[in-house]
Amino acid sequence: MRKTSAVLATLSLAVLALSGCASAPSFAGSACDRTADSTASVADSVTVEGDLGDAPDVTVYSPVKSDETAYTDIITGDGRTLESVSQPMVLDLAFYGGKSGKKLYESEYNGDTSRVHSISYWAQRSPGLETVLECATGGSRIVAVMTPEDFGDANVEAFGLAEGENIVAVVDVLDVYLARAEGASQFNDARGMPTVVRAPDGTPGVIIPDSAAPKTAVTQTLIKGDGAKVEKDSTIVTNITGLGWEDKTVTSTTWGAEPNIGPAAKELVGATVGSQLLVVVPEADGNPATVIVVDILGIVPAPEQ
Repeated sequence: MRKTSAVLATLSLAVLALSGCASAPSFAGSACDRTADSTASVADSVTVEGDLGDAPDVTVYSPVKSDETAYTDIITGDGRTLESVSQPMVLDLAFYGGKSGKKLYESEYNGDTSRVHSISYWAQRSPGLETVLECATGGSRIVAVMTPEDFGDANVEAFGLAEGENIVAVVDVLDVYLARAEGASQFNDARGMPTVVRAPDGTPGVIIPDSAAPKTAVTQTLIKGDGAKVEKDSTIVTNITGLGWEDKTVTSTTWGAEPNIGPAAKELVGATVGSQLLVVVPEADGNPATVIVVDILGIVPAPEQ
């Protein structure tokens, strides 16, 4: 299972260890119309048997030809919708040659739902997957036809595909996590604390007062989600943004990148999924005072024994 480094146990150090990234593009403008790029001919090009999450038994009726990436949902799940390229999700997928019909690649299909990544992660490997996964829902099985360009030049070369050969993909979206904190806004009356504002996609902006940072750690719940409670031994999926109190500058953020995955810091134990917390860590051991905004997007299920 992918985890962040051990410094996640202390949020102030975890923030210093993260790299800065821009906010993620949202699919909101598309109104999540899954029929927009779907064609009936895609389903006619392949037969897929087997249950969602199990390695599929696939027959490709070659040659499969298409000038652009197209997809169809052969199973439409009723889970959460993928709203942005950085939203955490879990999937299994398999690729087949559109001319040869041979299996090119197959992921684990081992039921391990701790393999949390984003659309961006998969699109870096096969760019067409961004189109295929846009606005998909958890529990869906998708059949797609991708062009060599959308499969990725390195993949075309590595798998020895014929010139111009299309690729058939079968993608199981096993789970989709929250894209941002969702819940009831909470009132906090502590004076001299930062104020958090949010972009439409949930990316936080933080206004830090000119007063001195508190001398002791402070944790506030800004949004209270209605999801499961974070336990001491929970592995959680979060978005984290950190700023220096004195220079009021963002030092790091996971927004627009891969989500943060690791054991719950003590400041987050007892909070619920969907919550947003503001944590102020005072100056200590040579580290400056730090402001941290955490969106708790989900709890990773423990692997089955």
